[in-house]
Amino acid sequence: MSKARQERRRALLLAGSACLPGGRLVAGLGGLLLVVPPVGAAGAPRVALVGQIGNKALLAIGSSQPRAFAIGQSQGPVRLVAFDGSEALVEIDGVRYTLHLGEPWTGPSSGSGPAEVVLKVGTNGHFHAEARINGTPLPVIVDTGASFVAVPVAEARRIGLPYADGARVALWTANGNTWGYKIRIDTVSVGNISLHGIDAVVQETLPFTLLGMSFLSRMTMRRDGDTMTLTRRF
Repeated sequence: MSKARQERRRALLLAGSACLPGGRLVAGLGGLLLVVPPVGAAGAPRVALVGQIGNKALLAIGSSQPRAFAIGQSQGPVRLVAFDGSEALVEIDGVRYTLHLGEPWTGPSSGSGPAEVVLKVGTNGHFHAEARINGTPLPVIVDTGASFVAVPVAEARRIGLPYADGARVALWTANGNTWGYKIRIDTVSVGNISLHGIDAVVQETLPFTLLGMSFLSRMTMRRDGDTMTLTRRF
């Protein structure tokens, strides 16, 4: 690359970083460059019944402040099904659990070892998986160079992601400059691994969905020839 071209590219990247305060530059497959705000680590929901306000259950989800839930009300993957004052029946990712006052739910016990999935390498040299986003299946490509799960606009529409409500972010790709939306997906699952509150970007010109580091950073990744094993760490 010529010196003039290097300087021009550097100026473009710096200008892009300046357009969003606190922006961070990351790269993925196909030269995809994203300028996005810094994000914190995503965590699986920890749900507790901590009290009652009128006929509403006071639920604490993760590290958030307790919030009053009416029967049928949802937040992310958690929905209150029934409440009698001392017990709450909640639905988390379609599975129902009973919460007792002051007793947290931290996820179902497995009893069959750690949650893990084995992936096969494709003919293009990348590892492919059949993921589920908010319960809807779609194929993904594992990309450790992408900071986030990245979803094409067409796929986001198909599976009902409200991407237009997300923060608009600047994107640079091998095909030119474009824009996308930063969102948070309630649930991303691969095999028997399910994670909640996963940061993602939705992008118009992206040809396929990327399983990026907002999901993979919580895995131990082990490659053995044409297979890769993902084991959930937390």
